Amino acid sequence: MENGKLKMENGELKMENGELKMNSGVLPFMDKLLDGAAVEWKTLGEVTKIQRGRRLIKNQLEETGKYAVFQNSMTPLGYYHESNVKADTAFVICGGAAGEIGYSSIDFWAADDVHYLLTPDNIASKFVYYFLLTQQHKIISQVRRASVPRLSQKVIEKLLIPIPPLPVQKEIVRILDRFTELTAELTAELTAELTARKKQYEYYREALLRFEEGEVAWKTLGEVGEVRMCKRIFKEQTTDEGEIPFYKIGTFGKEPNAYISRELFEEYKLKYNYPKIGEVLISASGTIGRAVIFDGKEAYFQDSNIVWIENDESEVLNKYLFYFYQIAKWNIAEGGTIQRLYNDNLKKTKIPIPFPNDTEKSLKEQTRIVSILDKFDTLTTSISEGLPKEIALRQQQYAYYREMLLNFDKWKVES
Repeated sequence: MENGKLKMENGELKMENGELKMNSGVLPFMDKLLDGAAVEWKTLGEVTKIQRGRRLIKNQLEETGKYAVFQNSMTPLGYYHESNVKADTAFVICGGAAGEIGYSSIDFWAADDVHYLLTPDNIASKFVYYFLLTQQHKIISQVRRASVPRLSQKVIEKLLIPIPPLPVQKEIVRILDRFTELTAELTAELTAELTARKKQYEYYREALLRFEEGEVAWKTLGEVGEVRMCKRIFKEQTTDEGEIPFYKIGTFGKEPNAYISRELFEEYKLKYNYPKIGEVLISASGTIGRAVIFDGKEAYFQDSNIVWIENDESEVLNKYLFYFYQIAKWNIAEGGTIQRLYNDNLKKTKIPIPFPNDTEKSLKEQTRIVSILDKFDTLTTSISEGLPKEIALRQQQYAYYREMLLNFDKWKVES
């Protein structure tokens, strides 16, 4: 791996500047690898022995043990002191997470929701595993969706698999193993980078918004402005589709799943409280204090669960409020099944005001603090957004090369 890029050269994969490149390409490489050898196509049922695992009852399972027990997912259900499948075996989940494909390099126990595939000497088990991964969409499409999803053994048996000579299979496995290793390495590096940036951001946010006694005046949010909320909307006034998004606490800051009519929106917006652009909406239940700056896009918000401080910014900047909310110690009401931030508690929450006797100087200092935190926020957000994209790209590259290396239709040599 070099500079975050993967590269394939003469069958070798390398990372280079976040992009996968091939100097020679897969096609010339495969031509050379096959060297005129024939590739047979047979069904998995013809060339492997597909067996179903054996059930263990719950009280037979152990919390720790020598052998993992796979039942209806890739996460071991528990452990057992015996194994019923040898190492280096591919398997397919046929109940629960039906269609998931696994491979174990060590002995394990397959329960009755697992099909495992025993291969003859001329077929590499891990080659079968990588081939099954290329067929996963087809396999999952054949899962019967009942109360418990089920996958028939016949679906696996009927899959056509290319059978090149064993040395070719092993070379393809070696390349894909290396690709898997490099992709995992890159993902770990990106994740570590994101974690470090977030910690750095949190450190500076704490440092910039924590003041020594006497440096600032502490005012309550109730002194800054009034707590506001939208007029209550009842469930029967919402629809699954519509023009105006209606955000409930569960969708606050995310994608909406309810809407109200434009007519109702215009009426309530005119008659009742409605946030101004830049004011900071906060969650008063669920994840208390989660903040979203209102961007002015047409939307409506669930009363009492989503509130805001009506603020004219003559003393406190909205963006300063936004960052303060992220470290605020909320006086949350206890005792109920759901924690809640009531208006009275919100109004009593204290916020530090720098240079309280000089408004111009105070707003200038708030602007300075906000400017620094904006830069960290942008950096962290760009990494947050970039990381999943980067990982997705690597996975796409991995899937592309796996498909190419196993798609013998493209370079099938006629016998």
